[in-house]
Amino acid sequence: MQHFQTRFLEEAEKFIASLDQKAARKVFYNIDLAEQTNDPKLFKKLQKDIWEFRTVFGGKQIRLLAFWDKNSKTETLVFATHGFIKKMDKVPANEIERAVNIRTKFFESKENK
Repeated sequence: MQHFQTRFLEEAEKFIASLDQKAARKVFYNIDLAEQTNDPKLFKKLQKDIWEFRTVFGGKQIRLLAFWDKNSKTETLVFATHGFIKKMDKVPANEIERAVNIRTKFFESKENK
């Protein structure tokens, strides 16, 4: 059963496109799995509104930050904001801040439509 659907905002798409093909395939595979399971190894809450998709590939920790949009009555969406290769255990605060800013702009532009 699918718990949510993932949509990719522009920066997330560019990041995935910058990965080598095998790494990108693994990211999509893990996101697909995360949509159907409740596994914190794949999709984990970082703070109030920001979550991360987690992929380890070729010794690299690939992260896509994301947020939920539950405003639709028919589907639950998760929007991936952007991605990065994680070099340390903690997610850098500036990456979380960036995701928060993208989320804020997303909902502002949605309200203005």
